[in-house]
Amino acid sequence: MAARERALTLVSRKEALESELSAQFSILSSNQSTMNTPLVDKEGFPRADIDVWAVRHARVRIIELRNDLNALVDEMALALAAVGPADASSASSNTQTGTSTNAIEASQENLSAFAKVDGVAPGSPAATAGLRREDEILSFGRLNARDFAQAPRSLQPLAALVAEYENRPLDVVVRRDGSVLTLSFTPRSGWGGRGLLGCHIVPVSRQNLSENDPKVTTGLSTLLKANEHD
Repeated sequence: MAARERALTLVSRKEALESELSAQFSILSSNQSTMNTPLVDKEGFPRADIDVWAVRHARVRIIELRNDLNALVDEMALALAAVGPADASSASSNTQTGTSTNAIEASQENLSAFAKVDGVAPGSPAATAGLRREDEILSFGRLNARDFAQAPRSLQPLAALVAEYENRPLDVVVRRDGSVLTLSFTPRSGWGGRGLLGCHIVPVSRQNLSENDPKVTTGLSTLLKANEHD
C-alpha cells in the first residue's frame, strides 16, 4: 500500500473511532452521568434512576477507545513521515487537531456562527488559546452549524467533543470583528478552575430567548465551564 493511501486509511480509522467515542459519551449524557458520577445511592445500592450497566459499559469502552486513538495517532505520525509534504500537511490537520479539511475550507467560506463566547476565565485553556468574549464560533473541531440545525438550543455535541479531546489539540474557527481566525485549544483539567476549557459558550439564538429559559441555562451551565466529562 502506498504511503499516502495508508495515511488516508488511518485517517478513516481515526474518524470511525471518534464517531464511536462520541456515541459512548452520548450514552453517559442520556443517563446524566460522567466518567466519575457515582453509580450507587447513599445506602450503597445501584441507582434506580439510571441504566447502571449501560453507564459502566460506556465508561469501559471510552477508556478503550481513548487508548486506541492515542495508539493510532502515533501510527499516523509514522505514516505521515513517509508521505510528501503537501499530503502530510493535509492529513496531519486531521491527526493533530480533530478538524477536517472540509471544515477548515468551509470556515473560510464564511460559515454561519452557531454559538457565541459569553465569557472566558483568566488563565484557562480557552484564554491561553486566545479566545475572547463576543467571539462567534464558526466551527469547533469537526462540528459546525449544520450539526446543530435540528437542535439549535443544545450545544451538548460540543461538550462531548471537548471531553473526547482532553489533553489533545483541537482547532476552533471564530469570527472576530469581521475577521476569521483559527485558534488551537488543548482541553485539560487542573488549570485552576472548572471545566476543560474554562469558557462559557451560548447558542447564537440565545439572544432571542428568555434569560431564564431552563432549556438554555441548564444546558449551558454544564457545558464547558462545568467539567461534565472529566
